[in-house]
Amino acid sequence: MGIELELHSGRPIRKGSSRNTLLRGSYKHGEGLARVLSTLDRQNSGKLGWVDPYNDTLFSEQEAQVARQEVAALVQACTDDQQKAALLDLAELLEACAATPGSYLWFMGD
Repeated sequence: MGIELELHSGRPIRKGSSRNTLLRGSYKHGEGLARVLSTLDRQNSGKLGWVDPYNDTLFSEQEAQVARQEVAALVQACTDDQQKAALLDLAELLEACAATPGSYLWFMGD
């Protein structure tokens, strides 16, 4: 199980080529990211609790802005180096998404 991340300049097309909107991706921390996000309670953990490690989840730039604060709290509490690296990578992509009008961050679950 893993979650890959892609930052897109616009809403990516799930069926077909999404490379036209791809700005950057993160593919090396998928397992660590899935482990840390799967511990979140969907009802009480904000936006990141809605990321499904088995399916795809899209965050708009507004959702990315909210989730940035959630990641900061998770990084502070994290003691696992692999999970911390995954969260820092996620934080970078959320920051870039929040700063790019019309962009989306695509969480691609296994």
